[in-house]
Amino acid sequence: MSGSDNTNAKSYVLVQIGDRRFAMSAVTVSELAPPVRLHQFPQTSPLVAGVIVRRGRIVPVYDVSRILAGKNSPAHRFYLVASREFDSFSEPSAIPIDGECELVTAPIQPSDANSPNYISGRLTIGEENIEVLDLNALVTSAPAEPNEFGYADPRG
Repeated sequence: MSGSDNTNAKSYVLVQIGDRRFAMSAVTVSELAPPVRLHQFPQTSPLVAGVIVRRGRIVPVYDVSRILAGKNSPAHRFYLVASREFDSFSEPSAIPIDGECELVTAPIQPSDANSPNYISGRLTIGEENIEVLDLNALVTSAPAEPNEFGYADPRG
């Protein structure tokens, strides 16, 4: 937790994606799912890697590692399940992550003017600056056509 003014401190889940750590608002996160079978099917959505079944529900998996880490996710991974908000409802969605999560409470700082739209701010944890992800903006930031790997090109 940052030692600065904590009047706007909220809880965040820190996740590892590739070689980088990111944060997501803890309010949106419902669980860290173990490596389960990823059901793949023919489709043309650039970030959709497939679906997993969690608690009797089909949950789309968005492989955002190509955007955030510049490479595809490893074959065996955990899934962070979080809510995506739509006009009048929310839907669980998952992103693959590398390793364990950490819960922190910290004040959010504004993101840089040059930050992509899926970065909603930054946390300072010790000496580390961690970008806060907006899942809705992240999974809709992919171009309409996937690259040769079937993933969106990194943006930054």
